[in-house]
Amino acid sequence: MPADIPATDARESPLALTRRARRMYRALHERYPYAHCELHFQTPLELLVATILSAQTTDVRVNQVTPALFARYRTASEYAAADRADLQEIIRSTGFFRAKSDALVGLGGALVERFQGQVPGRLQDLVTLPGVGRKTANVVLGNAFGVPGITVDTHFGRLVRRFGWTEHTDPVTVEHEVGALIPRRDWTMLSHVVIFHGRRTCHARKPACGACPVARWCPAYGVGETDPALALRLLTYELAPA
Repeated sequence: MPADIPATDARESPLALTRRARRMYRALHERYPYAHCELHFQTPLELLVATILSAQTTDVRVNQVTPALFARYRTASEYAAADRADLQEIIRSTGFFRAKSDALVGLGGALVERFQGQVPGRLQDLVTLPGVGRKTANVVLGNAFGVPGITVDTHFGRLVRRFGWTEHTDPVTVEHEVGALIPRRDWTMLSHVVIFHGRRTCHARKPACGACPVARWCPAYGVGETDPALALRLLTYELAPA
């Protein structure tokens, strides 16, 4: 286990862990009340496509690509019939563009063949689609359909281990263990605030511990800069909406 990830305190009871986790969630929600999915989209299909493209790249990069992509391809049937060379050229800068273009064409075909061209609103259906796993499905469910879901991306997994909410690395196990700590109605917002915190404050290499709203409850406090003035310099992005 990496040195900056604490083992769960064996003395902490399940009830104490639940209470601590909920306090931390409330504090993060107060810090980032505007937290949201940072991929730009208007429809469930657009969000599904954007989330597939976000693998191994940044939301910023995806948002630079999707305006042209969404203008060219508006429906599942258009993705199914897409010219791969054209599709690859549009999404090239997101990386792994050949595999992603194959996934998008396959996605369009599967939606047309099995779901009348519409993005389904159930986890068990979404995960049968090309390029769609539980993480992508939960992003779509939570942000396009209002169905609570926990998105275990790199930031989320890293932070909940630092928080001592889980010691596991398997995303499904993390999803279930964290889900047991936080009320289901809050799962989508929980995902947003934890991801925002990971991108802005609790960085992988240099966490800004001295500027962290959950420092008092975090067993990993001290792995980063604890001086408040120095920690403020480590913050990235704004702490309020632009």
